[in-house]
Amino acid sequence: MSLQLEKTLVILKPDAMQRNLLGEIITRFEKKGLKIVGLKMIELEDILLDDHYAHHKDKPFFAGLKNYMKSSPVVVIALEGIEVVEAVRLLVGPTKSRIADAGSIRGDYSMSGQTNIIHSSDSSENAAAEIKRFFKAEELFNYKKIDFEFLYGDEEREELV
Repeated sequence: MSLQLEKTLVILKPDAMQRNLLGEIITRFEKKGLKIVGLKMIELEDILLDDHYAHHKDKPFFAGLKNYMKSSPVVVIALEGIEVVEAVRLLVGPTKSRIADAGSIRGDYSMSGQTNIIHSSDSSENAAAEIKRFFKAEELFNYKKIDFEFLYGDEEREELV
């Protein structure tokens, strides 16, 4: 079995911004050992939200979701690591925050299913599409981090493709 470095997308939603949680959340990803390869604050517009939430377009909560996501700037982050999609989903916790485990981002900071602090990609395929949706190629960075050898064991580094 060979391992690959993956990328994933995280959106720190308006409630994270309004509740001053950006630094604490970003710190969790850094302490986990995930590499930030893209980071920016943006205001979301209808076209981008329609594309990103196309799977919710026919649901009754869609208009409210769009209004919520436009209520404040958001921070989008591209993260990189081995099996990063799965690692981030575990750190984030389930969508319905009330049932999220203590210690997860949603478990510690949220009670809602909609205003749930953070979005994270749910698969490698969706992560690639979402990163492309929110970042231009020149906004993503490829650089060496000095802690890489201390984050992954010899076998894991040798298995990287």
